[in-house]
Amino acid sequence: MSDDKKPDIVWETKAFDELTLLELHDLLRVRLDIFVVEQNCPYSEIDGMDPLCTHVIGKTDEGKLIATARIAPAGTIYDECSIGRVVVKEEYRQFKIGKELMDVSILYCKEQKGVKTIKIAAQLYLRKFYSSFGFEQISDVYPWDGIDHIDMRLTFPGSK
Repeated sequence: MSDDKKPDIVWETKAFDELTLLELHDLLRVRLDIFVVEQNCPYSEIDGMDPLCTHVIGKTDEGKLIATARIAPAGTIYDECSIGRVVVKEEYRQFKIGKELMDVSILYCKEQKGVKTIKIAAQLYLRKFYSSFGFEQISDVYPWDGIDHIDMRLTFPGSK
């Protein structure tokens, strides 16, 4: 990968059973590399929720999975629809791919029937990033797997 050229990303949203075995392997690998290794958070990444969720995956035009997020329908993780497990491989973060990943994820949620809000559990240091999409803090800071988190909510216009 060139250090100065943003790669073209192909975005897909897939139900768990639509993921190929390679896509499942790659998205779990990226999540483990970031959440467990990079963030030194030695907790189980596989929590049993993936089969209930839609997965957003971003691949380079060569097919390399470099970004992923998990969208949980209302009533699974929270009462509201939620976006979680938002990750971009470290060497691609300079290209602001996390913003694209969130844009795709939010749009997917917004297009689902009945979705008026999205709730997330955000790492505290990412509050400003999520606020840039319209998320507002709705909880005090709390520790989760040894990392400070806050709950945030995005309410779509006209749907209070």
